[in-house]
Amino acid sequence: MLAFALHALIRSSHRLSLSTLHSTRQSVSFGTLTRNDMHNVVFVLGPPGSGKGTICAKIQENLNYVHLSAGDLLRAERQREGSEFGALIESHIKNGSIVPVEITCSLLENAMKACGDAKGFLVDGFPRNEDNLQGWNKQMDGKALVQFVLFLSCPVSICIERCLNRGQGRTDDNEESLKKRVETYNQQTFPIIEHFEKSGLVREVKSERPVDVVYADVEKVFDAANKK
Repeated sequence: MLAFALHALIRSSHRLSLSTLHSTRQSVSFGTLTRNDMHNVVFVLGPPGSGKGTICAKIQENLNYVHLSAGDLLRAERQREGSEFGALIESHIKNGSIVPVEITCSLLENAMKACGDAKGFLVDGFPRNEDNLQGWNKQMDGKALVQFVLFLSCPVSICIERCLNRGQGRTDDNEESLKKRVETYNQQTFPIIEHFEKSGLVREVKSERPVDVVYADVEKVFDAANKK
């Protein structure tokens, strides 16, 4: 059983809730942007299997935000004929490690430009580590305004079960890759959520509940943000 194999990992991992956040990690700076001509961006973060793609699809359908999955963009680039980054991306995906930030930021920026005057963008699964955040600040400075971070928190055991049962044919939805992805999330992505929490930008929604219940709370978060 995967749940048994990952028992020690789950016990030692960060608790995936902001109610007990505490970190001694040095904070990472990011720019405060106010120009009206920039892309509005909401970072959507959470552990693998927390429902980011599902919730983002509902937001896109109902709230006129365009869903940009960093993972989907990377997988599409990996499969694109003639891509100079395909083999590199494939290696990182299989190993559960993080693709160089320059590649991911370029794919995200190109996708935003292609969408024209969208109300805003849901950047799903990014930034995944400190290097991602610094790369984003450098490459997207003056181009994008981060409205807030939507944090979909969910117990690891539920996330693992969802990943193994979702049947999407992803090469990283297997026991070995999932273990690496959980480790990467705990060690590198969760501290980024902590960083944004210190700046008052995190909006946490518990995503182990039924999808409609989760989405109702997410919609309230967006309503509050867009009234400011």
